[in-house]
Amino acid sequence: MSKSTVTRLFIGSLIAAGAGIVVTIAAVWLAFANGVFVMNGQQVVDIQSSPLTWSLLGLALIGVLAIAGGAISGLISWIGALLNTWRVESKAWFVGLLLLGIFNFGFFAMVAYVLAGPDGKAGTVPRFAPAPTPA
Repeated sequence: MSKSTVTRLFIGSLIAAGAGIVVTIAAVWLAFANGVFVMNGQQVVDIQSSPLTWSLLGLALIGVLAIAGGAISGLISWIGALLNTWRVESKAWFVGLLLLGIFNFGFFAMVAYVLAGPDGKAGTVPRFAPAPTPA
């Protein structure tokens, strides 16, 4: 997977997750604003069944699915970046991406990779040992 593919996948995952968050928040806000939730003080005790309720529930479900799709795409882009940096002679980028991803800082590792990371696919030139000289 080339760096440009990893970059497009990572940016797409950010857009999908961001859009999913906006849609989910909008659906919940609309539900509160239109009296879908029956409140007892600050607690939700019931949900009024109406066509609006089911529409907002579907909208919230679409938002949650977009968030999940963005998260899965982000994971795939991280794996692609790992495979791409494994091909580079220096393993510093690979180790950095791996450790930051394992310790839940994968977002920052991917931003650094997208901005300044090497493209392991571009530099894949086979290296051969020099031919032995006849004695």
